[in-house]
Amino acid sequence: MSTSAGERVADGEHGWRRLSRRSLWASAVKSLAIVAGATAGLVRFLTEQDWTFAGIAAACAGAAVLIVLAVVAYDAARLRASRWRLTPERLELLSGVTTRRHRSIPRERVRSVDLRADPVNRMFGLTVVKVGTGEHAGDDTELALDPLARHEAEALRRTLLRQEEDAPERGPLAELRWSWLRYAPLSVWTFTGAAVVLGALYKVFTSFGAKSLATRAATALWEWIAAQPLLAVPLLLVVNTAVGVLGAALLFAESWGRYRLDREPGRLRLRRGLLTTRSLTLEERRLRGVEVGEPLLLRLGGAARVRAIATGLGEAAEGETEDVAALAPPLPRPLAARLATAIAGEPLPGLTPGSPPPAPAVPHGRTQPPPATRMASDPASRHGRGEPRPSVRHAPEAVMVPHPPAARRRRMSRAVVGTALTAVAAGVAWWALPWQDVRTWVWLVPAAVLVAGLWAAVTSAASLGHALGVRHLVTRRGAVVRRTVALERRGISGWTFTESYFQRRSGLLTVSATTAAGRGHYEVVDVGRGDGLDLAARAVPGLLDPFVLRPER
Repeated sequence: MSTSAGERVADGEHGWRRLSRRSLWASAVKSLAIVAGATAGLVRFLTEQDWTFAGIAAACAGAAVLIVLAVVAYDAARLRASRWRLTPERLELLSGVTTRRHRSIPRERVRSVDLRADPVNRMFGLTVVKVGTGEHAGDDTELALDPLARHEAEALRRTLLRQEEDAPERGPLAELRWSWLRYAPLSVWTFTGAAVVLGALYKVFTSFGAKSLATRAATALWEWIAAQPLLAVPLLLVVNTAVGVLGAALLFAESWGRYRLDREPGRLRLRRGLLTTRSLTLEERRLRGVEVGEPLLLRLGGAARVRAIATGLGEAAEGETEDVAALAPPLPRPLAARLATAIAGEPLPGLTPGSPPPAPAVPHGRTQPPPATRMASDPASRHGRGEPRPSVRHAPEAVMVPHPPAARRRRMSRAVVGTALTAVAAGVAWWALPWQDVRTWVWLVPAAVLVAGLWAAVTSAASLGHALGVRHLVTRRGAVVRRTVALERRGISGWTFTESYFQRRSGLLTVSATTAAGRGHYEVVDVGRGDGLDLAARAVPGLLDPFVLRPER
C-alpha cells in the first residue's frame, strides 16, 4: 500500500531524526570563499617575506586544506549534536555544539513555513526549513532545520500545514511576466549603482592588499574629471545609470525569477528565486490585510508593490535586506489592484477598477453617512469566530471618502513655513559668504524648497482618503510613497486618537488602528474629528461604546 510524503514523515514522529549529512559537502564548497580570502592575504604576506613561488603555493595549499577540514569538522559536530522530531503535538529541535539547546513549537501554533535553498544547497538537493509561529517577541518564535533533503522538507511543510499531497491544484493568483522587468530600474538605487560598485571594488582591492593601486586609480579618475568636466560629468552620469539599470535588472531576475503566488486551501504560498529558491507558506487566518505601495518612481511608471499584513512577518529577516512581506514584484498598478482585491476577498475602494467616484467632502465635525452594511451582526466578527467569509458578489461597494479642506491647508502651511525658514537661512548665507557667485545661487534653495513643498502638499492632500468596507478598513496617504492599506476589521485590537495643537485648531485628528500584524498600527491622518470617531465606532462595533457619549436625539 502506497503512502503519501506527509504520512512518511508521520511514521517516525516519535523518534529523533538527524539533519541531512549532505550538509558536509555543501559546507566544503562554501568554505572555498574563506579559502579565497585567506589565500590572498597569505600570498601578500609571504611575498613580502621573499618566499619562492613553490613555497607560497605549498603554504596556500596547506592553508586551504586546513580551512576546508576545519569547516567540515565543525559542521560534522553540529550535525552530530542536532536532532529533530515531529510528534502529534510539537515540532522539537535539539542543537548546540558547546551549549545544548532544546526548542519546541506546538503544532497548532505553526503559522508559516519558509523553505530556502541557495545555489550550493540546491546543488546537493538540500533546503533550509524555517517554521514560524506568527509572533514577534522572544527567541522561540521561529525554528530552523538547516538543512533537510528537499523531498523531506516538502513533506514536513505539508504535514505541518495539514495539507494533503493530492490536494487539487488551483490557478495561481499571480505568475511572473518578464515584461515586469522594466519596472526594476524605477528605484533610487539605480542612480547610485556605479558608486556602490566602485565602493565594493575598492573594498575588495584593499582586502587583497592592493590599496595603493585602488588609491592611484581613484586619484587618476578625479584628475580626469577636474581636467574635462564638461565631458567627464555627463559620461559618468550615463555610466552610473547604465550600471544601476543593469544591477537592478539582475537583482530582479535573481529575486523574482520563477515567481508564483498560489492560494492553497486556507493558505497562500509564494515561490520565487532564480539562484536562491524561496518558498513561503502563510496561513490566511493569520492574514490581517494587504498593502499596495506606490513609490514615486514606480507611480510615474504606472506600477505598484503588494505586501501582506500578517502576524509574524516583519520588514526583513535578520541579516537580510529583502522584504519578507512582499507578495509580488513591482507590477502594473491594475494587476496590483486585482491581486490585492483577490487576497482581500472584497472590492477595495481606491484600487478596484471602475469603483464609484469619491464622495463629496463635508465640513469637519459632521459625520459621513454609514455604508450600507449591517453592523448589528457584523460579517467581520462572524469570520473572526471561524465562520465562512461572506460573499462579496452582492455586497455594497464602499466609497473612498476624501478628507476635509483643512487637511490640505495644513500641508500648504507647512510648505510655506518651510520655505520661509529656508529663505531666512539663505539670507544669512548671502550676507555672510564672501564669494559673490555663491551668494547669488543661494536663493535657488528656497525656490526649490517652495516648489517641492507645494508639490508634496498638493499630492499628499489628494492621496488622503479612507473607507469602511464589509470586512476592511481602507486608508490611503503619502506623497513620495503613496500607500493604500486594507486592514481587516476583525484584526483591530484598539484605537489611538492623536490631536496636535494645530490639528485641534483645525478640527482634525489622527486615528490609529492598533493590530498585532505588520507595522503594529495603521493611521487615518488628518480626518475630521467627528468623522474619525464615527469611523472607529463603526469599524469595530462595541469597542468604543464605553468611551463615547452620543447626543440624545
